[in-house]
Amino acid sequence: MKRELLLSAAQPELGSALRKAVGMTPADVAFEVRNAKLQGRGGAGFPAGVKWVLAGGASGDVKYVVCNADEGEPGTFKDRVLIEQYADRLLEGMAIAGYAIGSSYGLIYLRAEYPYLVPVLEKAMAGMKEAGMLGKGLFGGRFDFDVEIRFGAGAYVCGEETALLESMEGRRGEPRNKPPYPVNSGYRGCPTIINNVETFIAVPHIILQGAEKFLGLGEGGDSGTKLFSISGDVERPGVYELAMGSPLGDLLELAGARDVQAVQVGGASGRTVKSTELGRSLSFRDLPPGGSVIVFDKSRKMLDVLDNFMKFFVHESCGQCTPCREGNRRLRHAVKAIKSGEIRTREDVKPYFDLAETMRLASKCGFGQTSSNCFVDIVSQFVELPSGGQGGN
Repeated sequence: MKRELLLSAAQPELGSALRKAVGMTPADVAFEVRNAKLQGRGGAGFPAGVKWVLAGGASGDVKYVVCNADEGEPGTFKDRVLIEQYADRLLEGMAIAGYAIGSSYGLIYLRAEYPYLVPVLEKAMAGMKEAGMLGKGLFGGRFDFDVEIRFGAGAYVCGEETALLESMEGRRGEPRNKPPYPVNSGYRGCPTIINNVETFIAVPHIILQGAEKFLGLGEGGDSGTKLFSISGDVERPGVYELAMGSPLGDLLELAGARDVQAVQVGGASGRTVKSTELGRSLSFRDLPPGGSVIVFDKSRKMLDVLDNFMKFFVHESCGQCTPCREGNRRLRHAVKAIKSGEIRTREDVKPYFDLAETMRLASKCGFGQTSSNCFVDIVSQFVELPSGGQGGN
């Protein structure tokens, strides 16, 4: 069944969602987003509306709305495309969030490699201010809201929301201890919500069309639509929008994937699946869809792929906690040992699977908790290590 998509449909008049939101109570706006079951489109999948409800109820005269536009996941480029084409819709979504939680301040944390998007955002801000959608005394003095841009410094770990906040405050990007959570003590110690570009862009549609409409866009109980950056061994790499919960195979068909050996879903720290699993759903209940999908055909040596990703994780670990700092180094050593033949059996590799589980349970943030996924998936599914046999693929 062909389903309606948000971004391919006719776009509503700019500001119409914000005008409707201001006619509601702030609490009703937050509850509408919560009832739509909009999960964070950055990859973690935390319900956006729950954050809004909690931040709206938090005490504090100053609150912040932060947009994570860092997009540091390898193979992800959807947010860049969204900002290029829908910057005004992003700002409208942030303003609606500001009204919902009682915030006058919006901050866009922009990836350092995206300086060319600054004029795009500034032009959209100017247009919104001219239309009376940003600034002071909006809608007859109902609320104030303005947005400024902050640059990241190229750190992958700053995709974690508290590391992002540390970076925004001028410190080294390292995850904070939680609790307290950002909804109570975030930027400068004030209640803060942090959502992804795609998440904010979905908000105006939810306000205009209602939560039930958004719920109906997904498949298998999932809500809304999702954008995917697909690259690798495909004929038509690019950004595609599908109903949340769609089969992985639908996306690969759109992109023209042929002779598929493996697909990495959700970025380097996501899940790697075999060509026999293309019926699995792109959803937070199955293959968590962070946005990046990388296809590898049968010409690729998956151990080389794994070595490349483990090298990335070793480089990008902030080093704050031992399981991540040392665990990623040891897993990369294991990859090299498999390639050299030093590790030759399943029994030899078992301690490294145990280490991966320790990293998942004991690392401080999502980086270390998920960075071993590719090691476990690739070694267990794509590397032949029979008892007494030679390693390698």
